[in-house]
Amino acid sequence: MPRPTEDDKARFRGLVPDDPRVEVKPMFGNLGAFIGGQMFAGLFGSDVGVKLPEADLVAMREKGARGFGPEERPMGGYVTVPDDADARDLLARAAQYVATLPPKAARRPKQPRTPTAATPARAPRNPPTGG
Repeated sequence: MPRPTEDDKARFRGLVPDDPRVEVKPMFGNLGAFIGGQMFAGLFGSDVGVKLPEADLVAMREKGARGFGPEERPMGGYVTVPDDADARDLLARAAQYVATLPPKAARRPKQPRTPTAATPARAPRNPPTGG
């Protein structure tokens, strides 16, 4: 998986709209920009990708934009920002679009595993001593 350089990360952060709803966080060694838990832009190596409405995605693909993410499995709903495009404008449009989507539900915390017949409960490491 490609990794961004520090310059790539700084460039990406400089393209992200200055909006109090925006959160930039690491994702698998790359970066993602989110509003309400929905990613609107991402960094994959040196590529910047945006999530846009389907009509905009089709128009960009017709102009030569390629999928975003691993070539063998690009992310649905995203395109890589072409070199000749106004990246700052595309990220702003992506943020506006994602802000219209319902927020992602918070993940439930993992429940502790309950022992089953296949996985018996372990004895305590330091059993109490009678005294």
